[in-house]
Amino acid sequence: MRRLFSLPAKARLLACVVSTVAALALPAQAAPVKTNELTPATPLLAQSYGDASANKFPPAWVWLGAGVVVIIFAPQVFGLVVIGEMEVGIVVKKWAVRSLPPSSLVATKGEAGYQVDTLAPGWHWGYWLWQYNVRKQSVVVIPPGEIGLVVANDGKPIPPERILGKAIPCDNFQDGRKFLAGGGEKGRQIGFLTSGTYRINTALFTVISTANGDKHGMTANKLRLYTVATDTVGIVTTLDGTPIPAGEIAGPVVSSHENFQNGQKFIDSHGQRGLQEQVLLSGSWNLNPWFVQVEQVPMTEIPIGYVGVVVSFVGNSSEDVSGAAFAHSNLVRPGCKGVWDTPLYPGKHPINTRVMKVELVPTTNIVLNWSGRVEQHSYDAKLASLNVRSRDGFAFDLDVAQIIHIAAPDASKVISRVGSMQNLVDHVLQPTVGNCFRNSAQACTVLDFLYARNERQVEAAEYIRAALRAYDVQAIDTLIGEIVPPTALMETQTDRKIAEEQRKTFEVQEVAQAQRQQLVRETALAEIQQDMVKAEQGVKIAQLKADAQIQAATGESEAIRLTGNARADAYRAGVLALGAREYTALQLMEIIGERGVRVVPDVSVSGNNGGLVEGLLGTMLWKQNQHPEA
Repeated sequence: MRRLFSLPAKARLLACVVSTVAALALPAQAAPVKTNELTPATPLLAQSYGDASANKFPPAWVWLGAGVVVIIFAPQVFGLVVIGEMEVGIVVKKWAVRSLPPSSLVATKGEAGYQVDTLAPGWHWGYWLWQYNVRKQSVVVIPPGEIGLVVANDGKPIPPERILGKAIPCDNFQDGRKFLAGGGEKGRQIGFLTSGTYRINTALFTVISTANGDKHGMTANKLRLYTVATDTVGIVTTLDGTPIPAGEIAGPVVSSHENFQNGQKFIDSHGQRGLQEQVLLSGSWNLNPWFVQVEQVPMTEIPIGYVGVVVSFVGNSSEDVSGAAFAHSNLVRPGCKGVWDTPLYPGKHPINTRVMKVELVPTTNIVLNWSGRVEQHSYDAKLASLNVRSRDGFAFDLDVAQIIHIAAPDASKVISRVGSMQNLVDHVLQPTVGNCFRNSAQACTVLDFLYARNERQVEAAEYIRAALRAYDVQAIDTLIGEIVPPTALMETQTDRKIAEEQRKTFEVQEVAQAQRQQLVRETALAEIQQDMVKAEQGVKIAQLKADAQIQAATGESEAIRLTGNARADAYRAGVLALGAREYTALQLMEIIGERGVRVVPDVSVSGNNGGLVEGLLGTMLWKQNQHPEA
């Protein structure tokens, strides 16, 4: 600040003015005061005029009047400027011997115009109104959570290869002299203000905050702390720096710039403008929107059952680490350009998806359908039933399911060779499986293919397993689904089969009928067998009875003959002994005696008047005599 007088000289001058005003106001009869009777309240006057010239100290109202005079006339007389505690004084020099250079806006050597130095809070002397104009501006306040952008109105031109002025150590733009002396550049600044209070020369610097952002085309969101949300990454594009070399798509990672919060260190470290490899993680960052643009994308998530093979389009070139046995393509270490040899395992990873691609590879079994069915992974969405042709010239459709597996350590090799899982299906599996079954169908007829389905499936599984092994893919199983032969052929086969089945049915029915007849016959025989047995037994019994009767008759006739002969002999002997008449009477009497023939009646009934009654009574009495117990 400008100092026209030293502090003691100013004090003496002020004391002179006050003494003069007091002398005019004192009464003439005032008694003189001794030199050694100075009061403690008048040390300044005593020191100014000496002890001999000291008079009686004036009353308080005199001092009050003197103060009013000083306040009114001090700016004009002494060039006094008072700056408040929340103000800054911007000095404009109205005239001077030297003029500003044409390219300058702020004077650094006392030229006329805006002065580079500002006035801090307090009293400042020597700024006479006829030479200076001091504007009082409020200090710049950046609220918490916000930033302030700065535009320098004076300084050196920004080089053509840059768009922002370089950062100069100048106490956060509060020391304009250091800014200009240090080579500060005119225009938008790469440096910015964080939250706080600043005394800035608004003639040299324009500060853009949320309070005046609309006037400068800046939205409030761009003037706040930039926040990267949880589970996201910020993909950074820098707007200043050296150009990205030809053949590269992003600037490499540089150090010491505090996550793009210190743009000058980024520039000093030869950071390149454009898309950056480095990303911002979740958090709040002080970022200059003139220097950095950020796009938030979700973190790369690798689900359970998958690994992520990283294909990096940026990074340093690296030697192939795949080994001599893998001669199809190259694998590189993580961080290098190419296919990384180590995949990403399940979890969330902060991957820059603008410079890297992550190919998901299932580590569980994958089912691919050559049919109308599509699995959840959709790798088989373009696959259809195989159309094959048999040896006898018939074309037919064939549904096939192939189960494959890719081990996690082999995932990088698979992607390095074929590029993606979809390419593996389209360029490897589809021709391999299709060619296998077409060759198999050409070797036999349709019917042979149908009848030998299991053998064809085993052959195909072995062929495909060997073919996929060369691609580091494991073929778990090959399954033949529905086979759709030609309709005409199937109709003839169906008719033939129906006729054959009918013939078999008739033969079975004939056999069944014969068996039924035999059953009926056997049943009938079984039913009459008992009668036959009974009849046979009856015949045998009758025969035995007849034989018995014959034997009985023979015996009886023999007995009668013998009896007759014996009786004849006896009769002849009796006749010879008694004579024929006498012997006959004797025999008759023996017969009557043997057989109980009654010669005399038990009851005799006569023909008299009571004959019938008497006869009945006699019979009853006879019966009682025969049965006395009754």
